[in-house]
Amino acid sequence: MSVAIDIAGLPPERVSVVPSPLAELGMALHALSEPGHHPQLQGWVTAVSTRLDPGLADRLCEADFLWRTTFSDVFAPFAGIPGGRAQPGATLAEELDQLDLLTDEQFVHAALEFTCQLRYDIAEPGPLDDPVLRRRSLELAAARGAVQERFTLRLLDDPPAVRAWFRQLMLDCDEAFFADTWARLQPQLAADARHKTELLRHKGLGEALASLSGAVSLDEEAGLITVDKLLVGRTAIGDGGLVLVPTSLGWPHVMVLHRYGWQPTITYPVSGSHPQVPSVEQLTRRLEALAHPVRMRLCRHLARSQHTTSELADAHGMSAPEISRHLAVLKKAGLITSGRRGRYVQHQLDLSAVARLGSDFIEGVLR
Repeated sequence: MSVAIDIAGLPPERVSVVPSPLAELGMALHALSEPGHHPQLQGWVTAVSTRLDPGLADRLCEADFLWRTTFSDVFAPFAGIPGGRAQPGATLAEELDQLDLLTDEQFVHAALEFTCQLRYDIAEPGPLDDPVLRRRSLELAAARGAVQERFTLRLLDDPPAVRAWFRQLMLDCDEAFFADTWARLQPQLAADARHKTELLRHKGLGEALASLSGAVSLDEEAGLITVDKLLVGRTAIGDGGLVLVPTSLGWPHVMVLHRYGWQPTITYPVSGSHPQVPSVEQLTRRLEALAHPVRMRLCRHLARSQHTTSELADAHGMSAPEISRHLAVLKKAGLITSGRRGRYVQHQLDLSAVARLGSDFIEGVLR
């Protein structure tokens, strides 16, 4: 499973690395509403939450499905501007001005993303024009709760009013807490953007993409970027560009905007001390490896000390070739290490890999 971006014919000058204050504000709101996704931000979340005005907190609850259950594309309005060449604004006000450049249809589609009722990767009529889709949108919103249903009804009845309401909400968040956060984070994001731009210039797109995350890769011959995700999607650059947006608050999320007709965008966590999250394929191999009772018993032995294949065969009453096959599965999954001592090859469980499996699963799912 992955999201693919067709970049055939994309010249280097149409790849941009640009921080986005609106996207980072969206990440901040997500972290506030889902602190369990971001335990490394616990101190910041607590500090902001304790001094948040109750009225603003209530308004945020009214719209939190825009950033809690999904990360709505309303936080990347530049990508929807016709031509596919726009970039994030330098300030929050500039990006909110870009939001005003979207059509009502674009804004409604992006805001209703949480209902999962519209196809993301093809062109189709929207609920503003199609009565059947309107009813379906309201039904799906009602299934999410009364708050979502009321918001959807307001959105379908008066998109400009909801857009103005959202704009004011973002400005109030900026005044309440985000301006200080952005002032602290912006230099780090700008430095990372400069570094990635230098990689693009001197090492090429493949090196630059590899530096974003282990989840992002480039097949230069096929002209295809692949982002390892627990979903399937595809988009193409066409005559537009590719925008890479660094985030400081977003780890472990690596997000790909691949909405039909919008400029492809990858939002990636800035470099730091975050551990490398394994691919979905590797995570699947590890879970499958541990699902077998014999391999679980082998792990119990190998967690205590190093053992040879023969020792394990004797301990489990199995043949050496049978043990070797199970060890090969564990080794391919990256769960054991092997080393030669004299004439013997000894195996041992990689406790750090197993210990991280729980958080790896969570981070892999969240990505």
